[in-house]
Amino acid sequence: MRNSRKSKVTLLSLLLLLVFAVGSLYGCSSKKTAKNPSVDEILAKVKGATDISQMPEIDGEKLKMLYDIDAADLEGFKVYIAPSNIKADELAIIKVKDEKKVTEIKDKVAKRVENQSASFKDYLPEEYSLIQNHVLKTQGNYVFLTISKDAEKIEAAFDEAFK
Repeated sequence: MRNSRKSKVTLLSLLLLLVFAVGSLYGCSSKKTAKNPSVDEILAKVKGATDISQMPEIDGEKLKMLYDIDAADLEGFKVYIAPSNIKADELAIIKVKDEKKVTEIKDKVAKRVENQSASFKDYLPEEYSLIQNHVLKTQGNYVFLTISKDAEKIEAAFDEAFK
């Protein structure tokens, strides 16, 4: 009777140890890693939140001209501007190659916003208001800008892409 009781205690101890070991391993493996979406994945989320079909996409040359950003410093980008010079709408999703340059790129985007603000201030008050309520932020290696009446929805779509 003693032997069987001892073996039951030993077996129970081993089972408990096994449960703790498996639980510990499971806990380690279920940690969420930060999502790193592509520029196109983020753009798809944004397009689901608002219509940008009337906004032309710019290339690297125009990016340099408007933002003073060299496309060679970027892993990728999608930048859309207003279809005419009487509209202020803009969308920029920029993935920077080197994390050390994120602040520099963000500052260049901020400079673009300042320039637009100065251009529209006394010209078109409604568009100026959109610029004043812009969203400019970073997430990892991304710099994000939106100037739009739908800025909150677009920002939420950008944030959702990282969840």
